[in-house]
Amino acid sequence: MVPDKVERLCRRAQQAIAERDWDKAKQGYLMALAMRSDLPDVHYGLATVYFQQRELTSAAHHFREVTRLEPNRAGAHINLGAVLNLLNQYDEAIAALRRGIQLDPQRVEGYYNLGLVYRRKGQADLAITAYREAIRLNPRMADAHLNLANLYLERENARMALNHYQQAAQLRPNWDKALEGIEQAKAILEDTQPASPAQSPAQPAAASVIESAQFRERCRGHRSAASEDRRRRNRSRFEGTLLCVDAHSWVAVGARQLFEQVRDRSGTLAFRAGGSQAVDDQD
Repeated sequence: MVPDKVERLCRRAQQAIAERDWDKAKQGYLMALAMRSDLPDVHYGLATVYFQQRELTSAAHHFREVTRLEPNRAGAHINLGAVLNLLNQYDEAIAALRRGIQLDPQRVEGYYNLGLVYRRKGQADLAITAYREAIRLNPRMADAHLNLANLYLERENARMALNHYQQAAQLRPNWDKALEGIEQAKAILEDTQPASPAQSPAQPAAASVIESAQFRERCRGHRSAASEDRRRRNRSRFEGTLLCVDAHSWVAVGARQLFEQVRDRSGTLAFRAGGSQAVDDQD
């Protein structure tokens, strides 16, 4: 019977995902789709495979089909928004992500990806708010701590940046991006710390005023000289898109077998613990 054939094809595709054989997974889902084009899970699995293969337009199409067939599926809206962000369709991405969050306010991936969109739109304050909410929901989300730290550093708040870099490093020990951020934030704090030598009674009172003005000027010069370099280094430190993994989806079981995989040479991350998948999203 057709339903049995469809399920077998999806199980094979699921196993192919576990083996990181994306072409085989795509073939299985496409065959299932030819038999039943009205099953949201088939579209969901196919969209996930297209996302892994960086076929983003196709991924967006199939995530959109899931939202059409199953409008209350929060993960599909969030994943659609995440992919639309990569396609530079920022306003549509925000609308999709907000719809997903409205359906499930506990979806940390929704706030995380919203932070990515707002940053790419140049709306740093909204990005910071989104990352803070993601961390409130999941304080152990190292990627959100890192991206929030980078934003604070861009806003020249080195102390807050250092705090979140340190939390990211605690959550993911020996993480180069977090360790580099800690080093940079500490260097800025040390460089902008004014010296406070004891002032002799004979020293004119005006000298401290001049010294203070010189210090402020030195800080401005430092910020101006370091600002562009800091932005350049931060761009390479930001973590990228996270996809939700729905527990009831045919893609989920195979995906969860990839938890805790490390970054491969292409820059793509496997599905990580917590039901998320990440792919680099560098500007």
